[in-house]
Amino acid sequence: MARSFLFLQGVCSPFYQQLGERLTRDGHHVTKVHFNGGDTLYWSRDAGKAVAFKAPLSELPGFLDSLYQRHAITDQLIFGDRRPVHRPAIERGKAAGVRNHVFEEGYFRPHWITLERDGVNGHSLLPRDPAWYLDTGKALPKAPSPREFQSPFKVRAVHDVRYHLASLANPVMFPRYRNHAPITAPVEYAGYIKRFTQLRFWKAQDAQRILDLVASKRPYYMLPLQLNSDAQIRDHSPFANMQEVMDRVMGSFAEHAPSDALLCIKNHPLDMGLSHYARCIRKLQRYYGLEGRIVYLESGNLNVLLKHAAGTVTVNSTVGIVSLHHKTPTMALSDPIYHMAGLTFQGELDEFWHQPPKPDARLYRCFRDTVIHATQLNGGFYCQPGIELAVENASRVLEAERSPLEKLLGIGL
Repeated sequence: MARSFLFLQGVCSPFYQQLGERLTRDGHHVTKVHFNGGDTLYWSRDAGKAVAFKAPLSELPGFLDSLYQRHAITDQLIFGDRRPVHRPAIERGKAAGVRNHVFEEGYFRPHWITLERDGVNGHSLLPRDPAWYLDTGKALPKAPSPREFQSPFKVRAVHDVRYHLASLANPVMFPRYRNHAPITAPVEYAGYIKRFTQLRFWKAQDAQRILDLVASKRPYYMLPLQLNSDAQIRDHSPFANMQEVMDRVMGSFAEHAPSDALLCIKNHPLDMGLSHYARCIRKLQRYYGLEGRIVYLESGNLNVLLKHAAGTVTVNSTVGIVSLHHKTPTMALSDPIYHMAGLTFQGELDEFWHQPPKPDARLYRCFRDTVIHATQLNGGFYCQPGIELAVENASRVLEAERSPLEKLLGIGL
């Protein structure tokens, strides 16, 4: 049966356009809302009709209600459920009986993307019940290995630059639009250029420090940093930024961790280099008397680090899933989808430093198979091979009456 899809804001890439073209070819009606100049760049007539929203954000709910009625919308697509233009859309869609399809970066990376109904991350419909995963996972086949593809950062960067260059027309075309990102594109690009230039000098040094750390046989705990600008921190955690996280973790480590233990803090690979973490860590190191016990890395093989670590502390990063994969004790300071008894440590952070239990291998296997089956699609948002895979796999889920997770949960029967 033909459906009527409403596309809201997507990623800075041709993914939405190619998905719209696929759904149109399949006989569905497609409408796209443009909020800024970048949105218009990554769309074509073959993908579907387009309408521009140029009013104040307060008028968006009424604008959406009108679109739902005028185009008989059955489904709407969004990327990220916390953008200001998407928060009212999810609620208005639910009230109007429109199915919400939310895209996000993959819970398992690379080569996977996330597609869920109504919300992702902290708003995911995925249960937090270990018994449910054990029961559900044993009835599912082992999660397949994804088809692999290369997705160079430079491809993503080119799309991002093109998107923001097109948005230079916003003062004329979309004068009321305000970007959801807390940092402007020029500042972000300047930070990336500086940091990626420095990375050439850091990589060899960091690689040697990792070798020395593993060879030392001293117990060490991992603290992988997340992006301050990420909705996972801004909207799904009790912390304002990673400086607060480092303060909390280093303070607890100083007071409660074994005296021979080290804390390894690793920066996020896509950090913009604007937060001066090394300086912040030196300051906290002196304050908490941790000289000689902190290892800070700008780069390095995360899998090697996690495999040999005594434990991992994260807020809600997908690195936590990688840590579980390596059977490393893991502590989540927020409520990610994997935060449950049997996977993550359920006590207080101060208790975590002393012989935390390893994750249950059977539960992790069931969790992984279930989450991949229910919410993950093989594909990517930026390179062409990844986009082609994502479009093929997403169209299959979007055209189904119920999502894989809804079928597992018995929703919509």
